[in-house]
Amino acid sequence: MQTILDWGANVVLWFQQFHPVLDLPFKGFTLLGEEEFFMLLLPLIYWCLDRRTGARLAVVFLFSAWSNAVAKVLAAQPRPFQYDSRVLQLFDVTGGGLPSGHTQNTVVIWGYLAAQFRRPWLWIVAAALMILVPLSRIYLGLHFPTDLLGGYILGAGLLLIYLKLEPMVEAWLARRRLAWQIGLAVLVPALLLLIFPTSDESAVTGAAMLLGMGIGIALERRWVRFEAAGSWPKQALRLALGVAVLFALRFGLKAAFDGLDPEPVFRFVRYSTIGLFAALIAPWAFVRMRLAGARPRQ
Repeated sequence: MQTILDWGANVVLWFQQFHPVLDLPFKGFTLLGEEEFFMLLLPLIYWCLDRRTGARLAVVFLFSAWSNAVAKVLAAQPRPFQYDSRVLQLFDVTGGGLPSGHTQNTVVIWGYLAAQFRRPWLWIVAAALMILVPLSRIYLGLHFPTDLLGGYILGAGLLLIYLKLEPMVEAWLARRRLAWQIGLAVLVPALLLLIFPTSDESAVTGAAMLLGMGIGIALERRWVRFEAAGSWPKQALRLALGVAVLFALRFGLKAAFDGLDPEPVFRFVRYSTIGLFAALIAPWAFVRMRLAGARPRQ
């Protein structure tokens, strides 16, 4: 293993010979894999483009975030800058290195969007981001090439399984009563935390968001029936207002819970609330404010 890590560190050092010239573009690409970016992208799709695709994408992304956090804990591999003092750390990061979460989530997010919309330009964008976002992690000294490989394998495997099973699971859920749907929305995240109990921030965040969004999606379809179609000014206003509240919840609840123990419990409450807002409360507010329409009851 040391030989592989030595080789990986040399690869990172080769990329970093271009520091600081390429710092700005590679930091820009790495931001496309950060939590803040996904807090813009997922609401954009769910609230403004296609509610159904947005809901599906959120679910697979949250499963990806949880599985990556668990894999990092199990692998317990160092970052390049931790392994070799010659490597520069050019971006803030926490947790282990293997597998690369940015790589895994980029494969899952953009691979799913390309597979759903089937536009040639979107496949090109997806392929470019699947290369550039991971490369940015090497340049910034945050990942070995083997970390990227692990992210590619885990992300592609999860994506393929999800694309295969999701239509059948969704059709099965659609035939179940609301109590069944809410029960599963609670049970699945609980099982994820019971299967691998950890206080890792990303694992707790992923499970919490999955619970909040799962409950929200079930209730939204029953009570709100929000539709994402509409004029672009209304869609833009939805996004602006909704994202403003999302970030207010994110930072406001963080400040409110600061210093309270146990921290993972309050993190779970914080992110399950954010998930419930995104999936249910925001669409309800958009309909009430006449910024969006609602599908008639059948």
